[in-house]
Amino acid sequence: MKSFQYTIKDEVGLHARPASRLVMEAKRFAGTTIMLQNGDKSVNLTKIMAVLALGVKCGDTVTITAEGPDEDAAAEAVRTFLAENL
Repeated sequence: MKSFQYTIKDEVGLHARPASRLVMEAKRFAGTTIMLQNGDKSVNLTKIMAVLALGVKCGDTVTITAEGPDEDAAAEAVRTFLAENL
């Protein structure tokens, strides 16, 4: 299992456009479960409505956890996406 934390820097937080792109990125790793946690709530990163329902705002620190056969590549892909877009 791979896990890391990231603080959202985008002033509007994790809104619809980057959230949908992040979900598409996560779906590339079908055999790996990728979870997004904000506070005490955790959702599957492949579910757009669940990701949006977290209400991640600027300054929130989220935890990403990847578990499965492609966990290393999945965690790195999500980390890169976050750094470049949020």
